Amino acid sequence: MLTCKSPWKVMLVAHELGRRVLPPRSSRFSRKDFTLAQLFACLVLREFAGLSFRDTEMLLRDVPWCQQLGMKRVPDHNTLQRAFHVIAKTQRVTRLMDLLTREFQRSRLLGWTLAIDSTLLDTHHRSRHYEQRCRHHAAPHRRSADWRRSASAKRTPKLGIAVDTRSHAILAMLSKTGMGSDAPDFDRLLYDAWRRHRVRDVLADAGYDSESNHCIARQDLGVRSWIRTGIGRPTSKAPAKPHRRRMHRMLRGSQRGRRFGQRAQAETVMSMLKRNLGDALRARQDKGRRMELCLRVITHDVMLLPPTNHEDRDRAGLVPTGPAKHPNHCPRP
Repeated sequence: MLTCKSPWKVMLVAHELGRRVLPPRSSRFSRKDFTLAQLFACLVLREFAGLSFRDTEMLLRDVPWCQQLGMKRVPDHNTLQRAFHVIAKTQRVTRLMDLLTREFQRSRLLGWTLAIDSTLLDTHHRSRHYEQRCRHHAAPHRRSADWRRSASAKRTPKLGIAVDTRSHAILAMLSKTGMGSDAPDFDRLLYDAWRRHRVRDVLADAGYDSESNHCIARQDLGVRSWIRTGIGRPTSKAPAKPHRRRMHRMLRGSQRGRRFGQRAQAETVMSMLKRNLGDALRARQDKGRRMELCLRVITHDVMLLPPTNHEDRDRAGLVPTGPAKHPNHCPRP
């Protein structure tokens, strides 16, 4: 599915979503210069363009987007940073994802199959040339990716997502710090996605292989689970538990053209996240990284929303024609 490439349209959609979910102010003692919906639109623009708080302030000073959203002045970088910690809380992120899912349902874009996967992100940006040179000059036992990750395993940002295979929309997410097994995250990801949209099938790789996960999906939620076996030590024996033994028999060999072959759509969404929004985080603290991952997922869903609800506003002249260009306002290729 194609994503929205216009920064202004992404900002406009984010403002409409924030206006419907977020309160006008975080406190009755807050200043009346901005609303949380307006600041949320600025933060989504920051994630979309991959900028820092200071660069986002410079970009907003060069274009008239803040005035067209009803803001009397451009928020400075300190205001954006404080709004980041106020808006990206778990409860508000949950309400935003609930609203996004309802918008996808209203547009009839969601299917009935869910794919679950997880990925690791970098704590700072590194070029591919730098990584290749580090591997070239490193000792033989330090050239593997496992060794490099184990050096900072406790602080590695990890993102788990539940993806609709039809629209590539993320219906549930789980941001955490540290490496470990993916199996304990299956329950929360599936339930959050099932609560928002009643799916029929869930697909996952061997990292989520567990008999209890099959029982949660099939017996508790009524969802058919398809999880490839292979977790633990390599063995030629068939699993002892009934659900895992059935998966071992049915998911053997290539799954191209079959139901489980749609699990690759989760890999596609991971690639979309890292190519469009970057594979490195800008926050330095673990809490800030988890909150940044939440905003990044919301930005991905905002980019996928169809623009039909805002075409009338665009025709009315709200979209600026020929705004001033900023060297860093374009998304990463």
